[in-house]
Formats: sequence, C-alpha cells, structure tokens
Amino acid sequence: MFASLRNSIPRQFSRAYSTAPAGGKNGNGVLWASLATGAVLVGGRHPACIMNDPACIMKRKINTISKYRLHAASILTHALLLNPTSHTAHLYVQIAYYYTRSKEGQDSPLTGANSSQPVTKALDPKKFVPFKLLESSPINHDTTHYRFALEHNQELGLDITSCFVVKAKIGSDEKPTIRPYTPVSPQDARGYFDLVIKRYPNGKMSNHIHSLAPGDVLEIKGPIPKYPYKAGALKEVGMIAGGSGITPMLQLIQHVLEDPSDNTKLTLVFANKSEDDIILRSQLDSLAKNHPEQLKLHYIVDKASSGDWKGDTGYVTKELVQKYMPAAGTEGVLVGVCGPPPMMSLISGPKAPDYSQGEVSGILKDLGYTKEQVFKF
Repeated sequence: MFASLRNSIPRQFSRAYSTAPAGGKNGNGVLWASLATGAVLVGGRHPACIMNDPACIMKRKINTISKYRLHAASILTHALLLNPTSHTAHLYVQIAYYYTRSKEGQDSPLTGANSSQPVTKALDPKKFVPFKLLESSPINHDTTHYRFALEHNQELGLDITSCFVVKAKIGSDEKPTIRPYTPVSPQDARGYFDLVIKRYPNGKMSNHIHSLAPGDVLEIKGPIPKYPYKAGALKEVGMIAGGSGITPMLQLIQHVLEDPSDNTKLTLVFANKSEDDIILRSQLDSLAKNHPEQLKLHYIVDKASSGDWKGDTGYVTKELVQKYMPAAGTEGVLVGVCGPPPMMSLISGPKAPDYSQGEVSGILKDLGYTKEQVFKF
C-alpha cells in the first residue's frame, strides 16, 4: 500500500475514491486521513517517511513545510475523518490537491516542488558551490543534524553510492580543509538536504560545521562516486560501520529498500562506544521493522550502560564478523566498511595513500574475503 502511495498520491488526489482504504465508516477514516495528510505535508513524495518514523514531520520542524500544504492537510483531515467515501470528501480531496498545486506554482516553499518545472541538480563536480544552513538540532552530546537549503524544485544530485566534499578555511590555516561527507536525506529530496555530523575533539571540519549558525554557508563539491551499486547485481550486502561511518550505509540501505524490484539482502553491524552514541537509530530500527526479511541490524557497544541492553558488547571481532556477515565463499556478496581509522585498520585495512581501495587486510583478509568482495567507504 505504501509503495503505491509513494508514486500515486497526486493522481489519487485528482480523482474520486470508490472505496475507503482504511475499511469503511466505523472510525476507519482515521488511518486514511493520517496517511493522506502526512503525504501532503511531505510533498506527496515520501509517504514511507510516515510509516518509518511517525514523528518525522515534527523532527523536520514546521517552518520547512509549505503553508499551502498545511492548508490542504487541514482540508483533507476534516473531510476524510467525517466520511472517507462521501461525495463531499471526494470534492474536498480534489480541492486540496488543486489548491496546493496552484498556490505552489505562485510561491516557492521549501518542500513544495512544482512538478511542471524541470528538476535541476545542485551539485557541480567541477567547482565548490555555497549552500546556506537553514537549521540545526542536536541529536546527542556530540552529534548534530543540519538542514541546508536548495533552490525550489532542485535536488542535490547524488548517485548511489556517492558522497561530496566540503571545503572551509579554518582559523589561521593557509590552505582550506577538505573532508568527505554523505548526506542522510533521501536521494530525491527537493528543496533541502540533511547532514548528520559527529564532532571529534581534533576534527577540524567537524568542529567548524558545529560552529555554523543558520544563514552561514558551506562550500560543497560533488558528487564523488563510491561503489557503483546496481539493483540485483548482488545477493547480499554486509555492512560494518562505526560512529558517523553509518551515513554511507544508510544511503545504500534506503536506496535498496525503496526499490521494490531489488531483493538484495542487507546486514548491518553498527559499532559505537555506548547506546547514546548510536546515531540515526530510530530511522534504522524503523527500516528494519518494515523490512524484516531484507534488513538485519546488529548493534554493538563497547560497554552496556544498562541491564536492558540486548545487543552485543565489546568490539568487532573475527567471531562477530563470522556470525553476522555473509560468508566469503558465497557468490554475489559484498562487505562494506566505514568507520574511524583504527576500526578500518582492524577490519579491512586502510585505503591506499591515493585514496583508492588498496589491499584487503585485517579480519576480512583472515576470513578469506577477496578485494572484489570488500569496499572501503
């Protein structure tokens, strides 16, 4: 149901319904009203966001939502809660849809892209482009969520999998600092993109980004291609991430699970110091809950902070990799690794000095994985 809604919400809003998806009159309009309202709020593009995280709208803050979508959402909620099968409700649905379309054609709300206008790509692979910070909100003691603005009807322009590089002249340094990052927003998000940045004590760029205030700009260039993923090319992908190394893994996970034709099995081992350090956990848990046969999650922390912890404790070991990752002798498998340098050295070996993949070493080499079966993000 959600998969069809994702692509057909606008068409559904422009025609009358013959049946009520929520099941009729007995309080049953509530589900459909919630889905339709949420779909309008997020632009008719990602109703799955509501399924994966019911609080996603509030988390993104109300000022990023078109006022016209709020108006339309109110109309829909009122009509569909009254009677999802009535002729009046059908009329309200059509009014809400066309009202939103006409108004958003006049204005340029952040998330209200007008489908009649061509979609453009914001990134330039040849030069750095400045992007303005809209807002930031802390996730935990050292990690913050940042939302940057794009133009109306503009997407960031990242392929799967790819990242971009950020440039900033920090302090008295003569040369700018350049670092790679992977956004956590959907690949086709329009009008914005999101970053989740963990601040490291000696991290020049992470500390610089954490010092930004709304209205400040960040210079970005990309996309920078990573693993050339193709749907159906692999049977299973194992992922081992540490800390903020989760972001490229989330990019791949979202892409695979959003494609109904892609049956690739996904297994993620996510290592952190403590439970509080597990960023994007609610999003990952929701994805796993809604795709239990395709995505398996395994959290590991250095030391459990409570007796309620049900994941693994300690560090990523050879035994743990053997337990959760697809076997090296299996055809069509890949193991992706991303994390701090000590973790990379232990599990897969570092990248080469020229940032190419380099040779496989560490735990994965000991377990028989070949260079073709390992990708270092």
